[in-house]
Amino acid sequence: MTHILGLSGSLRQNSFNTGLLRAAEKQMPEGTTMEVHTIAGIPLYNADEEAAHGLPPAVVALKDAIARADGLLLATPEYNNGIPGVFKNAIDWMSRPADDIGRVFGNRPVAVIGASPGGFGTLLAQDAWLSVLRTLGTRPWFEGRLLVSRASGLFDAEGRLSDEATRERIGKFMTGFAAFAGLQG
Repeated sequence: MTHILGLSGSLRQNSFNTGLLRAAEKQMPEGTTMEVHTIAGIPLYNADEEAAHGLPPAVVALKDAIARADGLLLATPEYNNGIPGVFKNAIDWMSRPADDIGRVFGNRPVAVIGASPGGFGTLLAQDAWLSVLRTLGTRPWFEGRLLVSRASGLFDAEGRLSDEATRERIGKFMTGFAAFAGLQG
């Protein structure tokens, strides 16, 4: 059984990106499961706080969940043509202490998807993640790309995907990524 951890980089309750992960969770191929997480509860990184108190419980729990997964799927919003600060902050916390990076991220299959109200989806944010993922030693999947543009017309008010064509694209993407993660696990 291949297990994927889907991580939404949005704090918004009815986030398009959390909705995208929930839709992907329903499109998992046979023999694959996905567990959806968000970055809620992760504070701003502060080295003084880390030195005084260690890692926050929300960070420890998320690190452990990623370490147990066969693959990591990041659902990234795009703010001002880049990675949202809150999402990068969560990954920065999870890279602490540095000698634990290999356990959490090392050689871990990873893919990036995203939904945005704009016309280009999350193209620039997805590209910006590549240098971060390389630094963490992950194994990015480059065989597919899932950019969801004009998301406000594809999701309902509760953040549920309502567009069948996008649902089909997610299914194809997840089949490919699950196979990649399963081979690496």
